[in-house]
Amino acid sequence: MSTRRRSGARPDPLDATAVRRQLHRRPEVGFLEIETADLAWSLLSDLGWRLRGGGGDLVDVHDHPGLPDRDELDAAVRRAAAQGVPPESVHRFRDGNTAFVAELHGTRPGPLVGLRVDMDALPIQESRSGGHHPAAGGFGSDIDGAMHACGHDGHVAIALRAAALLSDRQFAGTVRLLFQPAEEGVRGAAPMLAAGLVDDVDVLLAVHLGFGTPDGCVAAATELYGTSKLRAEFTGIASHASWAPEQGRSALLAAASAVLGLHALPRYATATTRVNVGTLHAPGAANIVSALAVLGAEVRADAAAEHDDLERRARAVLHGAAAMHGVTVDIARTGWATSATTDGAILARIETLAPSHGLRLLPPRPLRASDDATLFMRRVQERGGLAGYLLVGAGTFGPHHSPTFDLDEAALAPAADLLAALIRSW
Repeated sequence: MSTRRRSGARPDPLDATAVRRQLHRRPEVGFLEIETADLAWSLLSDLGWRLRGGGGDLVDVHDHPGLPDRDELDAAVRRAAAQGVPPESVHRFRDGNTAFVAELHGTRPGPLVGLRVDMDALPIQESRSGGHHPAAGGFGSDIDGAMHACGHDGHVAIALRAAALLSDRQFAGTVRLLFQPAEEGVRGAAPMLAAGLVDDVDVLLAVHLGFGTPDGCVAAATELYGTSKLRAEFTGIASHASWAPEQGRSALLAAASAVLGLHALPRYATATTRVNVGTLHAPGAANIVSALAVLGAEVRADAAAEHDDLERRARAVLHGAAAMHGVTVDIARTGWATSATTDGAILARIETLAPSHGLRLLPPRPLRASDDATLFMRRVQERGGLAGYLLVGAGTFGPHHSPTFDLDEAALAPAADLLAALIRSW
C-alpha cells in the first residue's frame, strides 16, 4: 500500500518503521530534500515543536559550491509538487533551503541539547531484486537513480520518534533538532555552522546506523576522518585535433595528468589517509582538443595537520597539471569535515542507560569515514560543551553506499528511546 503524501497519509512519528519506509520510498539527494523536510516539519508541528528554517532566512546556501545545478533544483520542486507537498512547503524548502531546526523547552531550566539529523540520500539506483527487502516489501525507491543507501531515512525516523517521546516536556532545558541536508559530500553542515546554530549548544549528539556495529549494540565512533571535497575546472583552448593540434590546449589531458598525480601523493607515517578521484567529465568529441574538463576528488585523514597538508599537496598537483598543459584551473572546496572524538561523560551516561533499552555499550569502534557532524561537534567542544557520535547496530546487509544496502528496522525504536532517555538525563 502506498504511503505517498499524495494520498494524504501521514505516519505516526512513534512508528519509526512506517516513517522510515515512507522516506525510503522517496529518496532525495543533498539540498533537494523537499519531501523529506516537509514530512519532518509537519509531524513536528503536530507535536508542538517550534520550527525555524527554510526559505533562506535561517541558513544561507546561496552560491554554495556544493549546491546542485538549476535543472536539478527545479526538478525537485516539480517532484515534490506532484507528490502533493503543500505549495507553502515547496516554496519554503526550494532552491536548496532544506535545513531547519526544531526546538522544545522542558518543564525546568537546564542545558541546550542538540541532535544532528541528516536527511539526504545518494545518487545510486536501488536494487530491484526480490531478495532486497525494500523491493520485496513494496517500499523500494520510486525515484530512478536515487536511494537511501546510508541509512539517513532511519536517522530521520529515529529523531521523529525521539521527538514524539520528548513532547511531554518532562526534561530540563531545551532540545534542538538540527535537520541537515547534504551530509553526503559533507556539504550541509558548514552553512548551518556559519548560521551559529550550535554556538549556544551545551551537548551535541549525532547518531549513525550500521557500519558493522553488531545488532543490539551501541558504540562511540573513532577515526572520524577529516576530509575536503574538491572540484577542479580546467579550461583550455579548443582546436582541430588533426589539422591544428598545436594550437589547442587540452583541458582533458591536464585533468588526466592530475588524476595520476593525485593518486600518486605520498602516504603519511603519522596518520591514516585516503585520496580518491571520483568523477571526470569533459564535453566534446574525439576530433576536438578538449577545452573543458571538470574533476571531482577528495582527500581524507584522521588527523587535522595531515589533512591540511594533504589538501595543500592536492591543490599543488592540480595547479601543476594545469601549468604543464598550458591551461587554467579553478578549484572549489565543495564540502569539508574535520576529525572529532566523543566525550567520556556521554559514554558514561550511555553505559548506564543502554541496558534498559535493549542495547549494550561496546568499546569505541573505528568509522574510517567522514561526516560533517564533526564540524558541529568540534564547535561545541571548543566552547566548553560535550559532543558524541554514536553508532547503533542495524544489520549487516549490502555495504553502505551500495544498491543492496538496507537496515534492520528493529534497531530504530531502541535507538530513539535511548536518545530520548539520554536527553532527559541532562
